[in-house]
Order: sequence, then C-alpha cells, then structure tokens
Amino acid sequence: MDRTLEGRTALITGSTSGIGLAIAHAMAEAGAKVMLNGFGRPAEIAAARAKVGAAMGGGDAPYSAADMAKPAEIRAMVAECEATLGACDILVDNAGIQHVSPVEEFPEEKWDAILAINLSSNFHAIRAALPGMRKRNWGRIINIASAHGLVASPYKAAYVAAKHGVVGLTKVVALEVARTPITCNAICPGFVRTPLAEAQVGPLAAKHGVSEEAALTDYLLEKQPSKRWIEVEEVAAMALWLCGPGSGGVNGAALSVDGGWVAA
Repeated sequence: MDRTLEGRTALITGSTSGIGLAIAHAMAEAGAKVMLNGFGRPAEIAAARAKVGAAMGGGDAPYSAADMAKPAEIRAMVAECEATLGACDILVDNAGIQHVSPVEEFPEEKWDAILAINLSSNFHAIRAALPGMRKRNWGRIINIASAHGLVASPYKAAYVAAKHGVVGLTKVVALEVARTPITCNAICPGFVRTPLAEAQVGPLAAKHGVSEEAALTDYLLEKQPSKRWIEVEEVAAMALWLCGPGSGGVNGAALSVDGGWVAA
C-alpha cells in the first residue's frame, strides 16, 4: 500500500461526501491523519468519519462542523486541526455550493453565500494555515476550483465568478510561497459523478423527451468531450499526487480533470 503521506496531517473542507470525502479517504489510505469538515445528516457524517478513520487505522476521524461562511469558525477549525493532529500540513479547500439563475434574477443572498463559501472560505483557511506551514517549512494547499474557474456557462454567475477567483487566489499564494517548500495549486474538475449531479439526469431526460443516456451525453455532459462522468477517485488521485514526491515544482497551476472540456 502507498504510504507516501505517512506522518503528514490534512484538513479537507466539505469532506463529508463527494469529492471531499474521496480525497480524505485517499489521503488517509496514503498514511495521513485527516480532519473532516462539512454539513450533512448525522448518520452520513458518522459514516464518513468511520470510513476515513478505518483508513487511518481505526476509530473515527476527527471532524469540525465549522461553517465555511463564517471566518471565525474557519480560523477555529484550523486551530483545532493543529491542536488535534499536531499540524495542518495539507489544506484542501473543497467546500462549495451552487445556484443557477439568470443574472438579472439572481438572488442577492445566493450571490453572497456562494462567494463566501466557494471563494472567501479558501482565503480565510489559507490565511490561518499558512503560518504553521511556514514554521514547519513544508505545506500543500489544494484549492478545488472547477472547469468553471477557466471558462463560463450561462446562469452560473456567482459560481463562475467564485471559481475564477479561486484560480486567481491560487496563483497569488503560489507566488508568495514560491521560495519555500510550500505549494498552492488548483484542481479544476468537469462534471463529477456525485449523487447530486446524477439526480439531474432523470429530469433532463423527461424535459427533452430522450433516454437518460442521451440526456447525460447530449445535455448534461454537452461540453465534456469525453461524454463520461469524472469519477471522484480521479480528482482524489490528482490531489494525492500534488502532495507526494516529485510534485514540488508544480506551483500556481490550474490542473484540469475535465474530460477535455477546456481543450475544446
């Protein structure tokens, strides 16, 4: 078994399901001690903690219920990680929400919430974690952006703006840590297979009067040339590589895992 992260610690936001949970599990299997964060039903959170904890060698993984819209809670979460695990060597900013609406109808409160959780939370977490990384002279910051951090789609003003901001923030932090053994990179996934995403297929099929397979390839994955889902494990593998040996020269990159979307 690959134990390349033995002795490292990781904090992954939005990690009680989906991409975040896959990254947490992969890092735990690679030897890292991992703290989870996120919302969800108590049973789902308990299952996530048990799954990651088992990969760490037993017991439940540590968990923070910090609200990513609240800077004070983010700071407290990073401090809790350092106190519980002894450090925060790896920070994965993954938490995010979405809302779809034309600009002129976009609810102001949705704009504010998406910018707070999808962009500002990254800033607050990095700001809190970076001093410890500098003190220990090693760190990996991974921001989960999106293909929408590089290109746009209609009706997703806040999400696209936030993810473009994440890519910009990634570049700034990378420049500021460039002469240290700390890196900051962004991963830009396309459409990833998650329960929330898969739930869109049926309604699309009904709306357009086509099969679910056609709805997936012709409508939902219209911009994804591979015409297949990106699996959460593929995003996790990229995150794991960014923390392993041989990745230290990769800094400030926006790495696409999107089936060719931004190449088209």
